[in-house]
Amino acid sequence: MRQFFKYVLATITGVVILSIVSSLLLLALIAGLASSDKTITVAKNSVLELKLDKPIGERGFDNPLASFSGGQTSTLGLHELKTAIRRATKDDDIKGIFLNLELVQGGMASLEEIRHELLEFKKGGKFIVSYADAQSEKSYYLASVADKLYLNPQGTLEFNGLSSEPTYFKGLFDKLGVEVQIFRVGTYKSAVEPYFRTSMSDSARLQTSTFLNSLNNAMLADVAASRSIAPARLKVISDSMLVHNADDAKRLKLVTDLGYYDQATDYMKGKLGLKKDAKLSLLALGDYAKNNEDDTNSSSNRIAVVYAEGDIVTGKGGNNSIGSTRFAEAIRKARLDDNVKAVVLRINSPGGSSLASDIIYREVMLTKKAKPVIASMSDVAASGGYFIAMGCDTIVAHPTTITGSIGVFGVLPNLGPFLSDKIGITTDRVTTGEFSDFPTVTRALTPYEQQQFQQEINRIYADFTTKAAAGRNMPVERLRRFASGRVWSGTDAKARGLVDVLGSMDDALRIAARRAKLKEGEYRIQQLPRQKTFAEELFSSFGAEARLRAVKEEMGPFYPMYVQYKQLSEMRGAQARLPFELNVR
Repeated sequence: MRQFFKYVLATITGVVILSIVSSLLLLALIAGLASSDKTITVAKNSVLELKLDKPIGERGFDNPLASFSGGQTSTLGLHELKTAIRRATKDDDIKGIFLNLELVQGGMASLEEIRHELLEFKKGGKFIVSYADAQSEKSYYLASVADKLYLNPQGTLEFNGLSSEPTYFKGLFDKLGVEVQIFRVGTYKSAVEPYFRTSMSDSARLQTSTFLNSLNNAMLADVAASRSIAPARLKVISDSMLVHNADDAKRLKLVTDLGYYDQATDYMKGKLGLKKDAKLSLLALGDYAKNNEDDTNSSSNRIAVVYAEGDIVTGKGGNNSIGSTRFAEAIRKARLDDNVKAVVLRINSPGGSSLASDIIYREVMLTKKAKPVIASMSDVAASGGYFIAMGCDTIVAHPTTITGSIGVFGVLPNLGPFLSDKIGITTDRVTTGEFSDFPTVTRALTPYEQQQFQQEINRIYADFTTKAAAGRNMPVERLRRFASGRVWSGTDAKARGLVDVLGSMDDALRIAARRAKLKEGEYRIQQLPRQKTFAEELFSSFGAEARLRAVKEEMGPFYPMYVQYKQLSEMRGAQARLPFELNVR
């Protein structure tokens, strides 16, 4: 009987706790929804403050409970951010922008688009002021457009070029007794190198060096134009790491002033004709963006923008991945809608499943027969990301876009020695045929099985390059000279005919409108596919994503390695994917 009351009490306690937690979450959800509907009044002589303290994605997502519940991390949407800056440009009550930047989490192409909007803002005669205690290379790239650049006198400015540092696991696998069986096509297909090498191959080093230098040169050219410093001089400053402290940054004219936060705000007060003891009206980006209006154009004509961001996977996927089913449906919806006159496929993806990529490519090709389809490449559109773009009428990329990587690979680990020798687990099998257990991770493949696996990879690569050559209107032999898994910057890809135009998302929209014979003001933008709402994400986060957050907290700095392990373990079939550790910093 005592045990009975013990279990009853435990059950009641659990129900009470669950009710309290559910009530708190419901209140937070209601508060979040109420806040999102709130209209912000902009005071006269206001300054829009851009902190950019969250990761920048193609579309924003606000999860105020992310730190509590796990789930999708809050992101700043590039589309919403650009819209807010454009509104501020025309808003007579906004007199300037305050860039309060330190660590900016975004790709170079996304930052290039934001930077362009900031330059357009300045053309209207308004001011931009930046401040930082410590500034990274990417945040300085944005801040360099400012009229006044304040750096904390004891602060630092990173200005020493870009780098990429892959992690290799061969030594670990050797110790564990794990044999990784690799199948690939392409000299430069280095995504699998971390599993069978301890360092970069010569081809991987060459391609990484080439596109990193291309990105760095593009960044230096933009900074040079804004700071009126010769590009060659900036290159010397960067390559020789001449900036060690704030004094160096001021002496080399990378910043205009050494000062503290209050001095930067006092300067803005002066620009607005305010006294130092007056209150500066700083308007947060999140608040101002709530007033972003949807396209109020009443025209029935539309250009559909299909946002494809994340890994390419089979099935529906989610907000952070490109699910073949979900995205095929989105493109199909745009094709069958007579009001949609053109489609822009906005891609920010390192690739993924070859099968999923081909499913999406098929819908692109069908839609292309009915209406113009334009690809707009963001930070990354490589491997599978290039696959889904190559059928479009026109491919638009930023100079700093990472693209290409036309190649295929497959990975199959043999865990047999690890299981038996390290932890004492053995397996046995009964089959109805010689190859009934193929593929398996508990034994090595036979030579015949290896041959069959490699032949399938070769077939998929031949299909990839043949379709790419057709899309690019070039002989397949010429296309393959630029393939073999090699990664290119947008600039280098255009020089080789892999992309058509160097430009932004806005350029892609203009091309789409022109192809559809639509003038400005004669169409609206329709965003596809539908994103999960905060409520949907909130309730889904109590499962796998909450557990993932716990793993992230537990593993700390080793979490990126865990992510690579998860990618390896979840691969199904042939992969068209970039190198895992393509972290440019």
